[in-house]
Amino acid sequence: MQPRRPESFDGLGYGGREEPGPGTGAGFTAKPFSSSADLSHWISSPPDIPGSRNLHWGERTPQYGAGPAGTPLGGVGLNDEPYPAGPGSSSEQLNRFAGFGIGLASLFTENVLAHPCIVLRRQCQVNYHARNYHLTPFTIVNIMYSINKTQGPRALWKGMGSTFIVQGINLGTEGIISEFTPLPRELSHKWSLRQIGGHLLLKSLTYVVAMPFYSASLIETVQSEIIRDNPGILDCVKEGIGRVISMGVPHSKRLLPLMALTFPTVLHGVLHYIISSIIQKFVLLLLKKENSQSFPAESSNSVQSMLDAYFPELIASFAASLCADVMLYPLETVLHRLHIQGTRTIIDNTDLGYEVLPINTQYEGMRDCINTIKREEGMLGFYKGFGAVVVQYTLHVAVLQLTKIIYSMLLQNVA
Repeated sequence: MQPRRPESFDGLGYGGREEPGPGTGAGFTAKPFSSSADLSHWISSPPDIPGSRNLHWGERTPQYGAGPAGTPLGGVGLNDEPYPAGPGSSSEQLNRFAGFGIGLASLFTENVLAHPCIVLRRQCQVNYHARNYHLTPFTIVNIMYSINKTQGPRALWKGMGSTFIVQGINLGTEGIISEFTPLPRELSHKWSLRQIGGHLLLKSLTYVVAMPFYSASLIETVQSEIIRDNPGILDCVKEGIGRVISMGVPHSKRLLPLMALTFPTVLHGVLHYIISSIIQKFVLLLLKKENSQSFPAESSNSVQSMLDAYFPELIASFAASLCADVMLYPLETVLHRLHIQGTRTIIDNTDLGYEVLPINTQYEGMRDCINTIKREEGMLGFYKGFGAVVVQYTLHVAVLQLTKIIYSMLLQNVA
């Protein structure tokens, strides 16, 4: 139940920005990269669009159109007249705009363009009837084509609105709980085990609150377009509340109570957060170490230095999300089957692409679900639909590479 862009592990990195100092006007204080002690200043915290910040290695400000020393970016002080634009001012503006565009393209890919892969992935995970496990991207692409041909494009983008609602509920719940409790939403670089425990407890409470709405969103994404009515944009909220108070939603006796879903839901959410945070931190440090050696040649290759200012954070976020999804895929399969049981959901036949199948599982809990999948479907049964993950992240890589090429060409033309 994670958003496709994982949050950075704020307890291991820098969670804010420098305050403006005297004589710096409205700009940020520049700090040259000096030692490994400055590593934490390279990481900033979400939520925002990755790449949209004017983030440079070692908090360096761009060299294009820079004003005199002691003035902020663009050479304008608080009480000074505007500094005449240098020949690189247009490059600086393009630099900011392109950084925002790159981050926006990444978010669009994660949450919109990749949504058909999420739909097929979840349908394969909950389809215990399936003979074809769709472990490779080739069979996934084929079944996507079949479903699109028989049901239309809407069948591959169903439930997208509800996924945004769940992400919003997660963010809102986390903010509200952190405001009224001592649980830290972000951790300083001088973190302690107690602070980390409180931070993970905050995450756990957030997942518990969002759990019924996640169940409703899951049903919307796997329910076959052939038999479902046109859902409203707030049906996810209505059905989630109905799941809590056990009213208004037709369920069978096989429906597991929310208490039985709490442990697997929190376990998956917390593990996903921890793994993605550690991987992101590790990749960022590797990229920083690699690129810090190229500072002396920065003036000779300004285009590459601008690209290095935006893409490391996106690459780290991509790698973190990929590793967490791959490592926790079996647990996610178990979690989705437990959430969907007893909800009278009808899914598409992922073997053929033009029929529907009911979900009639009778798992007693998490342990019984794991043992049943292992006994009846084998170990590969935990990886049903894994080909959709390959397609999803391949598509993400392609979009990032395309935006990088376009950005590089624009900067070279301006330069």
